[in-house]
Amino acid sequence: MALREVYEKWTSINLVVRIVAGLLAGIVLALIVPNIDPLIMLGELFVGALKAIAPILVFALVLSALAASKPGLGTKFRVVMILYIGSTVVAATVSVLMSYAFPIEVTLPLEGGTPPEVNDTWTLIRGLIVGIFTNPVTALMDANYLSILFWAAIFGLVMKQFGNETTKSLAADIGNLVTRVIRIIIEFAAIGVFGLIYGTISTSGLGVLLDYGALIVLLVACMCIVMFITNPLIGAVLMRRNPYRLLFKCLRESAVMAFFTRSSAANIPVNMKLCEDMGLNKDFYSVSIPLGATINMNGAAVTITVLSLSLAFTLGMDVPPAMAVILCIIATIAACGASGVPSGSLMLIPMACSMLSIDNATAMLMVSVGLIIGVIQDSLETALNSSADAYFTAVAEVVDARSKGEDLELKL
Repeated sequence: MALREVYEKWTSINLVVRIVAGLLAGIVLALIVPNIDPLIMLGELFVGALKAIAPILVFALVLSALAASKPGLGTKFRVVMILYIGSTVVAATVSVLMSYAFPIEVTLPLEGGTPPEVNDTWTLIRGLIVGIFTNPVTALMDANYLSILFWAAIFGLVMKQFGNETTKSLAADIGNLVTRVIRIIIEFAAIGVFGLIYGTISTSGLGVLLDYGALIVLLVACMCIVMFITNPLIGAVLMRRNPYRLLFKCLRESAVMAFFTRSSAANIPVNMKLCEDMGLNKDFYSVSIPLGATINMNGAAVTITVLSLSLAFTLGMDVPPAMAVILCIIATIAACGASGVPSGSLMLIPMACSMLSIDNATAMLMVSVGLIIGVIQDSLETALNSSADAYFTAVAEVVDARSKGEDLELKL
């Protein structure tokens, strides 16, 4: 009981506050008494736990999502799904262009060795295609994310077609169980971040924070471009009206709350109330908002793309444009799988990195960097994701009304 009370008191403190405290404590202690191995080990243990659970997480989420998917969406649902997926692809594309324009390299605790070569695009693509058909158990053991994604999709679609309700319920329960385990691990993120920043600064000094600062600026710039330029442009073209009144209402009433809760799922009631206030159809938004919390992952696509390419540049890799395009696609798929999972976009970086022939252990080093900057990255990512759920729901409603010869006036 004593341990449970300690855990409850620990989790009662805001996660952001804990992570900031761990970050500051790690910096100060590393400057005063650097290179204490047990403290460095705290970060290694945290990353090790994430590495262990990440392959199972991807498999369970994709399997349960496909097994439970429902057919028969109407016109509005098709429109909003295209908006969700399309805007996520655009977000990933913006991130690729910005990463090439402003390449960022970060300091990582890398071991010696030769960085993987990706100059021969066909050889890499051929290897990736062959690698997809790895034994699923081996794929889980080796963290072969493309193979995991492939087999999870196969099992999920077959279960959707032939599985009974008990089997589908079991798949959903497993997905929820793995998500719960992730939540428990993330509750100790402050300790992990403490160990990670302590070890990094002990080894590399305070100068490493300048690298992370540049990475944060690039992430924020990409997300702001998506939030204030590309998403409004999509809305303007489809609605044939100024989108910024709608956008700013969504930012005021959804993005601000999501920034502090850092959870798209927790922000679902806020978005549903926002849609009600705008006069949208309840039958539509009661489905589209939870759907958006699942597959509308603009911010996650930015995070996955920027951090994956930053790692590639850090390794000295020359990434061909063809591979960057493939990375956009993978980032979109991975982003849609990140819903409802704390720091889910970071957990799926290894999947995107596998497209660049970067091994899982090296990719997890970038995940650890993402956790260090996560106080800003995750908050802004969630704000972008969740506010876009309500924004694109309203856009789809206006587009559907226009297709019927009506002119829907939103209550803004």
